[in-house]
Amino acid sequence: MTNQDRTVADAAERLQDVLAAGIRHVGFKDIGLPFDKLLGLASAIKAGGAALYLEVVSLDEESERRSAQAAVELGVDILMGGTRPHVVLPVIAGRNIQYYPFPGKIVGHPSKLEGTIDTIVESARHLTAINGVSGLDLLAYRFGGDVEALMTRVCEAVAKPVVVAGSIDSPERMAAVVRSGAAGFTIGTAAFNGAFSGSADLRLEIEAEINVLERIQADADGIAPSVLSRT
Repeated sequence: MTNQDRTVADAAERLQDVLAAGIRHVGFKDIGLPFDKLLGLASAIKAGGAALYLEVVSLDEESERRSAQAAVELGVDILMGGTRPHVVLPVIAGRNIQYYPFPGKIVGHPSKLEGTIDTIVESARHLTAINGVSGLDLLAYRFGGDVEALMTRVCEAVAKPVVVAGSIDSPERMAAVVRSGAAGFTIGTAAFNGAFSGSADLRLEIEAEINVLERIQADADGIAPSVLSRT
């Protein structure tokens, strides 16, 4: 429910299109709406039967702590983003919240991923060795180097799930994510921009994205698209 790394103002209304398209993993950022609106949005997502994700946008330690506390108050299932497990993990301890921090050096807003493939892979190994870190939130297409090599190296280096986030805005990029072995990916801005359908209708756009993904998976697995089912 985000556009340009901010939760969209009409997220509660647009959520109906998302759920109607069959999506059952829905998230938003901790900026863009006042907290009372985020509470309402969180409740609506859970009432719709979807897993609730929050991705934090925190450039300093204190704001990351506040974001972790917000995740607790919102009742999220998966907290994504941030770079400071030593700050976040004590806040979410005992709350049944999965935690997927960013590997590598994150700068600016919208966020960029800096470093080399080797340093990002080392960061990924370090983070996933920490008890309480459930997986990784990899800003692969916010990286200035060989993105597919980065995704593949990170996925191969760690035993925990890797979710690729940010700028998945074409079939080619979606296919690269699938090839890398990532557990999943997020789409926000591209959906609101109609990147896969050319349509301003969010439900039609998401259905187009699902169709593209099904074709990619069918090609990868050698399965006819007609036998695929959406889950």
